[in-house]
Amino acid sequence: MQFKAVIPAAGEGRRLKPHTHTTPKILLQVAGKPIIGHIMDRLLPARPDEVIVVVGAQGDQVKQYLLGEYRCPFRFVQQTDPKGLGDAVYRAKDSFAGEPILVLLGDTIVDLDMSKMVGRDNVIGVKPVPDPRRFGIVELQGKYVRRLVEKPERPKSNLAIVGVYFFRDSGLLFGALDRLIARGRKTRGEFQLTDALQLLIDSGMKIRTKVIEHWLDCGTRDAMLETNRYLLAQESYFKPRRDTVIVPPVFIHDSAKIQGSVVGPNVSIGAEAEIRGSIVSDSIINRRVVVEHALLQGSILGESSVVRDSPRKLNLGGFSELEVG
Repeated sequence: MQFKAVIPAAGEGRRLKPHTHTTPKILLQVAGKPIIGHIMDRLLPARPDEVIVVVGAQGDQVKQYLLGEYRCPFRFVQQTDPKGLGDAVYRAKDSFAGEPILVLLGDTIVDLDMSKMVGRDNVIGVKPVPDPRRFGIVELQGKYVRRLVEKPERPKSNLAIVGVYFFRDSGLLFGALDRLIARGRKTRGEFQLTDALQLLIDSGMKIRTKVIEHWLDCGTRDAMLETNRYLLAQESYFKPRRDTVIVPPVFIHDSAKIQGSVVGPNVSIGAEAEIRGSIVSDSIINRRVVVEHALLQGSILGESSVVRDSPRKLNLGGFSELEVG
């Protein structure tokens, strides 16, 4: 069916600094590909008419990547002064004329073919979680959503909102957001999408839920490493290297140079990286990184960073250098 997708992707990624000083959060790599690339791979089978990406201050990098990698109608909308998810979605209003809308958050990977979200019903993706206080949650009445609450102190449900939404009538959604913003109604200092959806529910809209089995968070260093492990387990890629032991699952870019090392398991190595005389496991090594005579585990190394003679766990942003001895 015909629909347009919106990907809010203007967040500055405070919990992922120092990496987001130089790289937009959605371009950070997991399992050999930027987060936004994994999102697009799951979106495109649903055949959206257009993908509207809401970008921030580093939007040119996002635009360059998407236009270079995907043959899809894109539109880029600026949000340089983020005021919440509701505000981010509202920035896409002028791209719609009432057609169906699919909203996908840019900092999580929902491992689902999105054609399964698009259909006759209004749908919110959810997942049962052990600690609902950390998330926006939904409360059900029968098979429909009765109430949405952002990070409740005393949750009445364990169904967390995972960041994928489908609505048959975008005009109704933007109308609710319009009312929310016009009234200056904020929760936790921001315009929340959940508050707009509650307005729709209160006015009689029926919204179902779809349980999402694999919801992959990319909001922190540890979450990115966990997502990296999950995605590599689904698809490992490498070519053998001489005098190097590779322990799958891994992703190793063909242009990476590896000598006299042990790599894996659960390691992603980007383009033009160089690994020499090192042991690397459970780590994300971005493009043009140099690692020499190091023992790395549970590490993320940003683009063009350099590590020499360092047995430790590291979280280095782009263009950093660490040399010991």
